[in-house]
Amino acid sequence: MSVAFALSILVAVATVTYVSRAGMILFLADRTLPEPVMRALRNVGPAVLAALTITLVAGGEGAGGIERAEIAALFAGGVVGAWTRNLTWALVAGMAALWLTLGLG
Repeated sequence: MSVAFALSILVAVATVTYVSRAGMILFLADRTLPEPVMRALRNVGPAVLAALTITLVAGGEGAGGIERAEIAALFAGGVVGAWTRNLTWALVAGMAALWLTLGLG
């Protein structure tokens, strides 16, 4: 495979990706989404965080591969998330616990 051919494939894939994402944004720019869609979109952040957390706990090395710092971060984020019902504060608490535990460990 020549360099020119590889670059042309890269440009083509990048263009298709950009057009597919930008097209949807431009198509929906002057429209309001229905209320059921807006309610469903509110759950995207917590769902992504839950998926990342499950991957951390059970992915890669398995459940035995989780370390003390990660357990502290999961616990802190879970407690703060349950207490405040705020995803941002849960992320801040989890990251602070992770950094503090890694720094002290």
